[in-house]
Amino acid sequence: MTNLKRRRKEYKTDYKKRFALLKSGLPRIIFRKTNRYLIVQYIKSKEAQDTIVLGMDSKELLKYGWPEKESIKSIPASYLTGYLFGKKILLKKLEKPILDFGMTRALHKTKVYAFIKGLIDSGIKIECEKENFPNESRIKGEHLKNKILFDEIKSKIGKEK
Repeated sequence: MTNLKRRRKEYKTDYKKRFALLKSGLPRIIFRKTNRYLIVQYIKSKEAQDTIVLGMDSKELLKYGWPEKESIKSIPASYLTGYLFGKKILLKKLEKPILDFGMTRALHKTKVYAFIKGLIDSGIKIECEKENFPNESRIKGEHLKNKILFDEIKSKIGKEK
């Protein structure tokens, strides 16, 4: 029987990936999905001790006019969460980060890549191939039954200082 660490058994931590990210010495943006929200954090590590510098979850979109009955973990919510988080990073003038998705599978055209596109559109410099991003119509929520006021919410986020 193998001797796996507890967090690896619980499918929470990939230690090989974490070690590689820590060796870079750069701050990380952590993206996590729960059953109800998307959670993002800007983290700096010193001697493998993480310090959260900035954090938020997708509930913050409700302050900008996101419909309460609409999912706050959808592709449009993921994009807008990335966009809002990118604006907050730029306002605080934080160092350019690397991305850490943990055990989340980063499949093409999913919430993960919608989040990355939101970060890039906010002004954060991250290299990513454009064919990985969801279609513009999916990012704007045109596939949803209840139409959201995507452009209005995005403009409110862009105006905030």
